Amino acid sequence: MIYGKRIRLRGVEKRDIPKFYEWINDPEVTEGLAIYLPMSMSDEEKWFEGVGSRDPHEKPMAIEIKEDKDWKLIGNCSFFNIEWTHRAGELGIMIGDKSVWNQGYGTETMQLLLQHGFETLNLNRIYLRVYSTNPRALRAYEKAGFILEGTLREAVYRHGKYANDYVMSVLRSEWDARPEGK
Repeated sequence: MIYGKRIRLRGVEKRDIPKFYEWINDPEVTEGLAIYLPMSMSDEEKWFEGVGSRDPHEKPMAIEIKEDKDWKLIGNCSFFNIEWTHRAGELGIMIGDKSVWNQGYGTETMQLLLQHGFETLNLNRIYLRVYSTNPRALRAYEKAGFILEGTLREAVYRHGKYANDYVMSVLRSEWDARPEGK
């Protein structure tokens, strides 16, 4: 497991499927995600069954927060599209539990993923894509140290409108240069 100050990242378990199913079918949760069609419980179970065959470095992780003496599932995250030759990888995150939105858990998750990506996986560039219509995620990524590096103009079509898709990244040199304790 990967521990932060208020969260931990762990492998996803079969018991997580009902929560993932609930979140992936909530329009507020999926507003900022590439997923836009309803998913069945069978779809989620098939997704979970496929997790075991993924590259170990790209397996999704559950995001949990400490709640009294127990841990509460609030979302998931993962690296994907890792290019080992270029030492680059893409990140994705979903904070599905809306009761914990705007409390800094997304930022802390991203910081833990950056630490894992640079200090364990030895990546040089970690990037993500985020819709221009998702200001909450943009703030979290900027706080975690991501820098806007490009705009894919009108690359996303949602709700009858086009929106920009931003590419943001952090380089190993930027991670290494951050002030201690950040």
